[in-house]
Amino acid sequence: MPLRPRLAVGALVAVLTLVALAPVLRNDFVNFDDQLYVTANPTVQGGLTVANVRWALTATAAGNWHPLTWVSHMSDCQLFGTTPAGHHATSLLLHVVNAVILFLVLESATGALWPSGVAAALFGVHPLHVESVAWIAERKDVLSTLFMFLGLGAYVTWTRKGGMARYAAVAACLALGLMAKPMLVTFPIVLLLFDYWPLERRDRGLLRLVAEKLPLVALALGDAVLTIVAQREAGAVRTTTGLPLAMRLANAVISYASYLWKTLWPADLICFYPYPAAFAGWRIALAIVVLIGLSVLALATARRRPYLIVGWLWYLVTLIPTIGLVQVGHQSMADRYTYVPLVGIFLAASFALADIAARHRLAPWLVASAATVVLAACTLTTRAQAAYWQTSLTLFTHALAVTPDNYMAHEKLGEALVEAGRRDEGIEHLRETIRLTPTFAEAHVALADALLEQDPAIAAEHYSDAVALKPEEATNHAKLGSALWHAGDVDGARLHFSEAVRLAPDDAESLSNLGVVLLAAGAHDEAIERLTAAASLDPKSAAAHNNLGFGLAATGRLDDAARELREAVRLEPGMASAHFNLGNVLVTTGQRDDAVAEFERVLAIEPGNAEAHNNLGVTLERLGRTDEARAHYREALRLRPGYGSAATNIERLGEGG
Repeated sequence: MPLRPRLAVGALVAVLTLVALAPVLRNDFVNFDDQLYVTANPTVQGGLTVANVRWALTATAAGNWHPLTWVSHMSDCQLFGTTPAGHHATSLLLHVVNAVILFLVLESATGALWPSGVAAALFGVHPLHVESVAWIAERKDVLSTLFMFLGLGAYVTWTRKGGMARYAAVAACLALGLMAKPMLVTFPIVLLLFDYWPLERRDRGLLRLVAEKLPLVALALGDAVLTIVAQREAGAVRTTTGLPLAMRLANAVISYASYLWKTLWPADLICFYPYPAAFAGWRIALAIVVLIGLSVLALATARRRPYLIVGWLWYLVTLIPTIGLVQVGHQSMADRYTYVPLVGIFLAASFALADIAARHRLAPWLVASAATVVLAACTLTTRAQAAYWQTSLTLFTHALAVTPDNYMAHEKLGEALVEAGRRDEGIEHLRETIRLTPTFAEAHVALADALLEQDPAIAAEHYSDAVALKPEEATNHAKLGSALWHAGDVDGARLHFSEAVRLAPDDAESLSNLGVVLLAAGAHDEAIERLTAAASLDPKSAAAHNNLGFGLAATGRLDDAARELREAVRLEPGMASAHFNLGNVLVTTGQRDDAVAEFERVLAIEPGNAEAHNNLGVTLERLGRTDEARAHYREALRLRPGYGSAATNIERLGEGG
């Protein structure tokens, strides 16, 4: 095929894809795992450093081992910080490149220009692919697929030219793809399908074709083991007890058919499809009939129309890792799971259209018009779907409009509303989440976070519920510990902070909080040990240094305390409690002028801090500045009527001045 037509079609595919998905560039991050991958991940936000890349290579965070995905997010943070447009631009660019590479690979393998272009354009503009592009946390989808398509192209070249270096390129692409997302475990089977058509290598024999894929199979199996281990550690894999095999099988069958329907009629697409309580028998029966019927059709026409069996098996096989036989997560299905599988459907449809047009000698303009109408409809629907991902509020409001009893949408919308300052509305949605799914621990935590200031006792109850539901989650214990501490339950706080530290021994915040609680319990030596460990684990944490300084002061080590507190205020000049604690230490060591400066800094940050006014008054009085001291005592008493220390100090000085 001459280069110019290929370039023209490739450019057309790229432009169509850009036009369809361009709205994602206006979107924000969403509170649906974007925190885990970017916005609340300090390691990722730290950018590309040796330490961060080393972490990426060993981490099983987010229930996956996908170091290349972590590095991709780190690169974005290095370039764009946490400005969402840059992160979205990277995902969009990867998707556009994927569509163009898919076209080039199909055209190279088949020699058919326009069918390959139509298949690639459908891949680029179909609404079911919005989630993979618009959702920052799903970067792994577009990134892994890049290497899958590159690997497929390298394989086509190897089958024609041979050579160990070319085979190594195929293996390298697979390895890199697996390092982005384990979805590529079916890649060796896709290559076998390509051997059947369009490469037509059937004459080599099945055993030989399988044997040459064995190194690739070994790579895929190794990654599958790593993935299962990572997901079990993260608690992402649901057990058979929690979700019976019969239910998972029914869901798999219905999902296969549902994805096909959504491909034909992409309406009511949402970010989370809840698992139903039960499946209607007629739905299962209909899905089975559809799947069997299409399978029989593909098999019956395999010799005359091999693209049908290849496309159909591509769809069936590449969906296996995410079809729910091994249930990962709580969703029944997900649009993102179709990113690679629908290539098979698009391939079969576009080549079938070309075949029909050739056999019936349809006018080229008629075929082109039909393809244009379909692509235009997909583009318009895709742009509308991309707009739903603009914010967390728009995303989950839409999900609830489609599925009113969607517990995940209620929970995430509740969180977003609370963050937006619409606390009462958010609490209502969080309560609805718990009504729908009482065992959803994350909803109890979110509701407790929202209630903590206005109703600490109820908040503690929900934290306790979360601990009961997920006792292995360190964060739940830490939050319950904080709630109990603020409620004055020192023993309860000590128990749960201790458990949080046992579950996550490298969590500096829990260690530091445990140290403060131990101080209150009189276990001074253990307290200092915990506080010192926390400051060592996270030397950039002002809170850890502040707590250590407070603990050292409480045990009489004033010089060491002053050093830690000065480090705290250096790291975070706006931390009022660190200035307050430092002021108290300086008063005790006789550095009264410096103490005055620290208390004044507290009041510049928190003008309504009654204790700071009182302690500043005490310090000023010791410096002989009684009129100023009296004014601060009065302000402390005004801010906190009945404040005993301030009242005593005013009485001692009298009403003069």
